[in-house]
Amino acid sequence: MRLSLLLSPFILLFALSVHAGKSWHPIEVEVWDPPFNSDRMRRTGIYDALDSASRPWRICVSIPHLKDDYWIAVNYGLFDEARRLGVGMNLYEAGGYSNLQNQRKQITECMDRDADGLVVSAISADGLNDLVERYTNQGKPVIDLINGLSAPGITARAAADFWDMGNQTAHYLRELHKGETGMVRVAWFPGPSGAAWVSAGDTGFRAGIENSSIRIVTAAEGDTGLAAQGRLVEQAIDAHPDLDYIVGTAVTAEAAVPILRRHGLTEQVSVVAYYYSPGVHRGIGRGQIVAAPTDRQAILARIAMDQIVHALEGKPFPRHVAPSPVVIDHGNIREFDVSTSLPPRGFRPIFSVNKW
Repeated sequence: MRLSLLLSPFILLFALSVHAGKSWHPIEVEVWDPPFNSDRMRRTGIYDALDSASRPWRICVSIPHLKDDYWIAVNYGLFDEARRLGVGMNLYEAGGYSNLQNQRKQITECMDRDADGLVVSAISADGLNDLVERYTNQGKPVIDLINGLSAPGITARAAADFWDMGNQTAHYLRELHKGETGMVRVAWFPGPSGAAWVSAGDTGFRAGIENSSIRIVTAAEGDTGLAAQGRLVEQAIDAHPDLDYIVGTAVTAEAAVPILRRHGLTEQVSVVAYYYSPGVHRGIGRGQIVAAPTDRQAILARIAMDQIVHALEGKPFPRHVAPSPVVIDHGNIREFDVSTSLPPRGFRPIFSVNKW
């Protein structure tokens, strides 16, 4: 679904004032060397963005949905960077992880309107490969943002390895229970089936709990809508009344907090997310959620928009980068730079910048 939003002067000025006088770049990043390698071979580097584009390039953006506040932060980063660089952006959201055909249709519709390039957060790792090949063969760059594409011809990628996100979450739990001998029972909800980030996060989490007291007693994949994740949480606590943790997506964590309160399980069952969102941020601050790593998705969105302008202008740039994920808990939340991972308070989705 794509909506055109007419920005009121107040909303626009509010959004732009958040980073007034503050530049997001240069920033330390991990650089995959060679790009797109699956062995997590990386080095530390610095990413520095352009001051502006040489012309108002027309950029299509496709994301899975906006049901999850994680993607509101991505939307903000894309919008603000397109505005800063002076390029046009038309953004589409497919409505959920079950809507691959809708994402394909939206991408085709946007690119057919004489677009110069595509930034895409894919619903499916493999489901867009023919479209990627079509556009790159036309000389139009395609940037893989966050979710992961298996297409060999992508131009660049701005994405943390969700293996790291799952693995960091597992090691955080291990440290919490270091030296304990009793079993720690976990219900694990990595996200929707078929998405590359879910498979990576699941593998990383399971690798991280090997040879520990942590046991996954139930696991289920599902769409990252609040209702879908809420149903999975309800089923888990009904089937396993002795749970110690619910661990999963940001939406899982947000759904779990009121459900556990309603069942009187807040003191027994703790909640951990394996990526970040405004709801998770509030939950950590209130002591309702223990911790979550962040891939700093607003920065990733900015990098992707800058990468595509670099590619269009034939300027050299690192083709596969991401800031290192960091785990946020009650101990470091006050020092955390929220602008890297959250949209400004009051921000609403924006779908067009310099619309063409």
